[in-house]
Amino acid sequence: MNQFTFKKAERISSQREIDCLFNQGDSFISYPLRVIYMKQKPFSGAAVSVLISVPKKKFKQAVKRNRMKRLIREAYRLNKKSLIQHCQEKENGLLIAFLYVGNELCQWKEMESVMQKVLLVLKEKME
Repeated sequence: MNQFTFKKAERISSQREIDCLFNQGDSFISYPLRVIYMKQKPFSGAAVSVLISVPKKKFKQAVKRNRMKRLIREAYRLNKKSLIQHCQEKENGLLIAFLYVGNELCQWKEMESVMQKVLLVLKEKME
């Protein structure tokens, strides 16, 4: 039951971590997400910390932006277990930023399949 939670410690909240991630992190695109990642232990002590962003330029209405953030967060929450276990085995930390780059709202099934692909790519890049 505890494995599917998404606690405050798993979110990137430090401006220093955000700046470091965007300046020094590597990235790849798995449409409609651009993923920026960096191998570093988060300040919070969690194995993996995440930042989710949906640009106001693409979605003017806050309702649509919030919906996309909820979809991304939920897809990550349900599929994160294998990535966290992999990071703990390697004794590494990981900072991740999910940036939505699509022009239209996507459906749950599409977001979940994209998130599964992204997490597999991240596990490969951690090795």
